Amino acid sequence: MFEKLRSAFGSLSKLATHTSLSEKDIDSILWDFELAMIESNVAQEVIQSITQSLKRGLVGEKIPRGEDQVAFVKNELRDSIREFFSKTPNIDLPQLVKSKLDKNTRDHFSPFVILFLGINGVGKTTTVAKLAYLFKNMGNTVVLACGDTHRAGAIEQLTEHANRLKVKAIAQSYGSDPAAVAKDAQLYAEAHNVGLVLIDSAGRIQTSKNLMEEMEKIVRVVRPDFKIFVADSLSGNDAVSQAKEFKSFTDFDATILTKADADTKGGAALSIAFITQRPIIYLAVGQEYKDLVAFNVEQFIENILT
Repeated sequence: MFEKLRSAFGSLSKLATHTSLSEKDIDSILWDFELAMIESNVAQEVIQSITQSLKRGLVGEKIPRGEDQVAFVKNELRDSIREFFSKTPNIDLPQLVKSKLDKNTRDHFSPFVILFLGINGVGKTTTVAKLAYLFKNMGNTVVLACGDTHRAGAIEQLTEHANRLKVKAIAQSYGSDPAAVAKDAQLYAEAHNVGLVLIDSAGRIQTSKNLMEEMEKIVRVVRPDFKIFVADSLSGNDAVSQAKEFKSFTDFDATILTKADADTKGGAALSIAFITQRPIIYLAVGQEYKDLVAFNVEQFIENILT
């Protein structure tokens, strides 16, 4: 995965063959680099941030005699990318869940509630099931809320996942109020000491004001502990515009990128993290329930630089 982005970074480091890098040298190198990043679906704001950081780090810098120029520039690249990932909070979702559940007493039980957001077609419902599988394997109990009451087949799809995973699904009829479905699932979890409530939601078109208001209503009614934006890594800069819009309405906590195994460009991961300043916590890398892996910044950096 991320071959295009790796190629872009690789082309930059290989072009740096001077022992001392002037501003003219850097401008020439960065021009080609910027074009390569555009082809990799990296957002313009991210390109500007990386190139400005590189320029600060490289202009006038003397590469020590005998040092590998490629390695020198790669280190600057590594520092630049690490710098803007450092602006996103470090979130350990399983630990957040454990911390809240550990506070429950015999007389009062409060589940950890997660709301999933994203447009149709990004794999949101399947991602809900994958996270249910992950937490169930950690020893947690889970209930799923069929909050997408608009898309035909959405309720049946999530219910089927629940049956396969042997967890409870809470659903009403199509056209029902999604906030009421989410609340029913929350109340069920409280009454039955179920640790996690995972709420699916409609695939809102980000320009649809009514659907965005519906999403805000779910947030007000159930007050989720955590909100996850689900994005299709193959959709490139469209995923970035979606992330901007959803963040303005919900200020979500983190992102899960789907179809990462098929992503040859890699720009969405860089762009969404930079634009939203929210971490990517998982990558979906296949169709099986187990195909959800924790996103590791250092591993991502090494993947695109080696």
